[in-house]
Amino acid sequence: MRTNRVLLAAAAAAVTLALTGCGGGGEGAGRIPTAVDPTTTTTTTATGGTGGTTAGNSSGGGGKDEVTAYVEAQRAWVKCLRANGVDAPDPDENGQVDLGDARPLKSNPASRKALEKCGKDKPSVPAEIERRLAPKLTPEQIKKQFEFAACMQKNGAPDFPDPEPDGNTYGDAQWDSTTAAAKQAGRTCAPIIGDPVEQGPGKG
Repeated sequence: MRTNRVLLAAAAAAVTLALTGCGGGGEGAGRIPTAVDPTTTTTTTATGGTGGTTAGNSSGGGGKDEVTAYVEAQRAWVKCLRANGVDAPDPDENGQVDLGDARPLKSNPASRKALEKCGKDKPSVPAEIERRLAPKLTPEQIKKQFEFAACMQKNGAPDFPDPEPDGNTYGDAQWDSTTAAAKQAGRTCAPIIGDPVEQGPGKG
């Protein structure tokens, strides 16, 4: 079955111009819209692994080790970028790299080549990092997230993932967004969130 990976809800709202993947370019990945405040300030922070996918749920004792490995890998990625002509700052304690306005980087052939070269081995984002960066939703927004998931499941996407109690979705949840029924469900349920559903082609 071709599947569509669930991206962190924060990415849909707070990382509009993020260089998730920086090598894979998010190929084949759609997103789950979230009922966050549309006036939230956008950032241009590079986070995700190849294709913008995320690591499995790392709650519990293993989370710290995954985070440490991720931050170290992000440091290696920054070192590679610098060696290839991109002036990238050090990652913060969560492995986030603030590249400023990403558009000039993507439009510059040399920078784009560096991003592609260095992004091949970028790690996926641990669920623990996702939790740290996730937007804090209001009770009304959380309610809408659950209503949206229930609507999707009822109207043609039975494998659409339920959000966690805080309204966000973490880890490597997957759902098949390629069917006509799933696409119709997205159009039907989008008004609940107040955002259109972006259905990328499923990733095989």
